[in-house]
Amino acid sequence: MNSRSSGYLNEASGKERSSVKKGKAGDKTSGISSRAFIRLLGLALLVLTLSLSAWSVSLPAARPGEVGLSASRLERLGQVLQSYCDQKGAPGMVVLVARNGRVAYHRAFGKFRLDRPEPMPPDAIFRIASQSKAVTSVAVMMLMEEGKLLLDDPVSKYIPEFKETFVAVRAENKEARGYSLVPARRQITIRDLLTHTAGISYGEGPAKEEYLKAGIHGWFLTDKDMTIGELVKKLAKLPFDAQPGEKFVYGYNTDILGYLVEVVSGMTLAEFVEKRITGPLGMKDTHFFLPESKVSRFTPSYGADEKGELKMTEDPARSPYVYGPKKCYSGGAGLVSTAEDYARFLLMLQSGGELGGSRLLSPKSVELMTADHVGQLYSGGATGFGLGFWVTKSLGISGLPGTIGSFGWGGAYFTSYWVDPVEKLVAVFMIQVLPVPAGLGDLQNKFRAMVYQAIEKSYSLKGN
Repeated sequence: MNSRSSGYLNEASGKERSSVKKGKAGDKTSGISSRAFIRLLGLALLVLTLSLSAWSVSLPAARPGEVGLSASRLERLGQVLQSYCDQKGAPGMVVLVARNGRVAYHRAFGKFRLDRPEPMPPDAIFRIASQSKAVTSVAVMMLMEEGKLLLDDPVSKYIPEFKETFVAVRAENKEARGYSLVPARRQITIRDLLTHTAGISYGEGPAKEEYLKAGIHGWFLTDKDMTIGELVKKLAKLPFDAQPGEKFVYGYNTDILGYLVEVVSGMTLAEFVEKRITGPLGMKDTHFFLPESKVSRFTPSYGADEKGELKMTEDPARSPYVYGPKKCYSGGAGLVSTAEDYARFLLMLQSGGELGGSRLLSPKSVELMTADHVGQLYSGGATGFGLGFWVTKSLGISGLPGTIGSFGWGGAYFTSYWVDPVEKLVAVFMIQVLPVPAGLGDLQNKFRAMVYQAIEKSYSLKGN
């Protein structure tokens, strides 16, 4: 399959073949004893079982028409994406569209590196940044289902450093510099963190200088030479930006949740994610720190310079995702993944918490995650926010095609995704651009519009 062909890339393990000479036990000419033959047979059965298990969770492919999509309209989508590479110099990208649990469109566009001719492969590995938040949020919900926590528990029940926190309040005189400290009116809860209403930013609030002095500023934590627990305990001592529950403030909330998962589960966040989420779902290329054996598929990242031109901002050969301290598991922005891997995770959510026989969550937990929890606090109420995602509340207000109840998010490197439960649709868009040049700024919304225009049979409209 070339880099631009559609369809699913089968990940079932390769078949191992072995031959055994037949003969009586103890017969030197047989080349193997009966006991050794039994051991080999057992090993072969184990390999076969593991192979069948991997196959059982593989994502099936479908022709677009089989799942109510138009092949010609999907080609229109491909032409637009390719034009961004050919005419606007966009770095390579990979997109995936699945419907009814089957992959109908999985294509790569552009170059793997802008300075080389090799095409982008469909199994390229991307930094997914804040798309990590959904994975960590699912981990928290799994622990709730096990009776180990409740969403309205105070965070201090698990991380004592959060028992008493403070808020930085700017001086009333806008021309005056500085701030005053006031105690938080109530304790921060787990739900506050899941909904980004704890008042915790990425260090851009009134106390920005304190965050800079503490070495905790900005979302990128992968290069930190400390554990996430050490970082979170330092963070708890810094002034926050707003009172708990009063504002939507995007920040370290999910990183704190990642450490909470460690405390409650007794595992590192990386161990929990691998054993409880990515392993069962067959997400073989999703990691906090990428093994060196996979660096050849790890995409460079690009960003706009002062002239608006794209320049490489991170070479995989020197990436902290591969060669860093490998200490800080950032639940908010630390994972790398492929389009296919992330589609597995989203299909699990779209199907109510289960994929390929592996159930991670109850359908009722997924329903709770994708309900609006914040009302007017997020985007003035035009779009809701659940436990880790935006949630569509009104098509007219959003101005984008979709369905009420769809949910999604994105990452700092301009990646994005969404799930439409009514249309049984999952869409993943992978690229690596930070900051984004002006000429590419509309690409995500065009991708969304052109995925929806490919629907021929809508489950949300009567008569279809």
